[in-house]
Amino acid sequence: MRRPFKAAAPTKDGPRSNRDIRVPRVQLIDADGQNRGDISINDALLLAEEAGLDLVEISPNAVPPVVKILDLGKLKYANQKKAAEARKNQKVIEIKEIKMRPNIDSHDYETKMKAVRRFFEEGDKVKLTLRFRGREMAHMELGMQLLNKVREEVATIAKVEAEPKLEGRQMMMVLAPR
Repeated sequence: MRRPFKAAAPTKDGPRSNRDIRVPRVQLIDADGQNRGDISINDALLLAEEAGLDLVEISPNAVPPVVKILDLGKLKYANQKKAAEARKNQKVIEIKEIKMRPNIDSHDYETKMKAVRRFFEEGDKVKLTLRFRGREMAHMELGMQLLNKVREEVATIAKVEAEPKLEGRQMMMVLAPR
């Protein structure tokens, strides 16, 4: 016999309000912002009903809990707007990768460095990857010199987040903007 699916009870997000507040006494702040003091929850609910507003728990961990008479819909809307504004203003830091070879030509190097500087201005991290092929593996010091040259060139605008390390045939270094 198949058992019936029992869904979890819906969880409410946001502060507790009205009949969800289950403490005998509360510290009440009315709609005008006046502190009414320590009163019973039933009296607080009656005052909220008379005002045509909701009783919302502001500080649940206080003794007694602090509740305020206000419009719960407006509070939720304001919190939603604040969260959306915070999301809009945040910058997602990306890691941009620049690939080079140990015997890179000077003009190519300058072009890559221009891109690196642009990435730092945009606030992104840069991962420099040096790929060694064939006999280049015998001259790792050339790759190290190149990465040190890059480090010195961007020292004023960036800091080294991950020191140069060798993984197989690649040498990598991560730089972050200051």
